[in-house]
Amino acid sequence: MPRSTNAVASRRRRKKIIKQAKGYFGRRKNVYTVAKNAVEKAMEYSYRDRRKKKGNFRALWIQRINAAARQYDMSYSEFIGKVNKKGIVLNRKVLADLAMNHPEAFEAVVNEVKDRT
Repeated sequence: MPRSTNAVASRRRRKKIIKQAKGYFGRRKNVYTVAKNAVEKAMEYSYRDRRKKKGNFRALWIQRINAAARQYDMSYSEFIGKVNKKGIVLNRKVLADLAMNHPEAFEAVVNEVKDRT
């Protein structure tokens, strides 16, 4: 009995990889073995960086809160410590948004947490 190779499935599998490599430079876009390695690496990076993005945004929010808090003579750590001590449940994303887009609301939060002694 002759050997069956199922060329249809093999070609479909290769075409899928080549299609994913569209836009890559040089042989990475049209040579299957090179494209396969490039696509696999790209998938690893995309998986890793989807998680990394969350940390990057948190760092951005912290920088924005720090910059806004320093306008009122407070450091970031001092401000966050007082916010938590007062029991104000606003996360860093919301605080950063207030600092950027609603400075009067952020000022109200700052005045709430400042010691009045």
